[in-house]
Amino acid sequence: MKILGILASHQEHGLNAQMLSEVLDNVDSGVETETIYLENYQITPHKYHEDNLVLNELAKKLMASDVWVFAAPTYFRGLSGVLKNFFDCMRPKFVYFKENGDTIPGPFKNKHYLSIGSCYVSTTENFLTGVTDEAFRTIDRVMSAAGVIKVGEIVLPGTFGMKTLPNNKKKLCHKYAKKISVRKRKDDSTVKRYIQLFFMIAVMALLTMGIQIPLAPWVSGNFWLNYLSFTIIFFVLLACILHFVTFMKHRRR
Repeated sequence: MKILGILASHQEHGLNAQMLSEVLDNVDSGVETETIYLENYQITPHKYHEDNLVLNELAKKLMASDVWVFAAPTYFRGLSGVLKNFFDCMRPKFVYFKENGDTIPGPFKNKHYLSIGSCYVSTTENFLTGVTDEAFRTIDRVMSAAGVIKVGEIVLPGTFGMKTLPNNKKKLCHKYAKKISVRKRKDDSTVKRYIQLFFMIAVMALLTMGIQIPLAPWVSGNFWLNYLSFTIIFFVLLACILHFVTFMKHRRR
């Protein structure tokens, strides 16, 4: 098994590089690791009438690895230009194009990836305003198009003036190092998602039936009123919990 670290920062030994090293240096024994620093490569767009040796080399490294670990800072609430340029230029390698211009996952389908990012703002501000959200979403969009499966993400806020990693972030890096050391199935989250969906629906149905009890004098005995009230209450509750879960899931601290 092999894990490829992809450092997309202007600083080769900065905080993102430190987080990447903490992950790769703590994988299980027997797991091969390699780090590539994108600034060392002259990455230019693919031209269909000529071969691009740099992109071919990078594609071979990606293909030879089971897990990719992207490490990139957040600039102006967006993904670093280094990684964005890499994604843009690698697009013909990541996806296949259909005749109408739509894309389908390319040769890297069912590989896995971990995202690492950072930003200057404080933990609280990042949690409330989502400064790093768009950077992580860009990575997720590209990987989703390529059919690559997400393992997780690590974010380090409050980096202004910071020189070394906090212990809690080191521990988180070590945790993910162990997680990505295990060879993954194509999509090992499918069963988990179905279980979560089942319990979510079960809880919503229970709450809806409980709320309907005070309405019994008006809706009992009338199938359509009972059905309508159940549907409306269930929808409102489900919309609220989905919004809350989505908000909490994407608040990065």
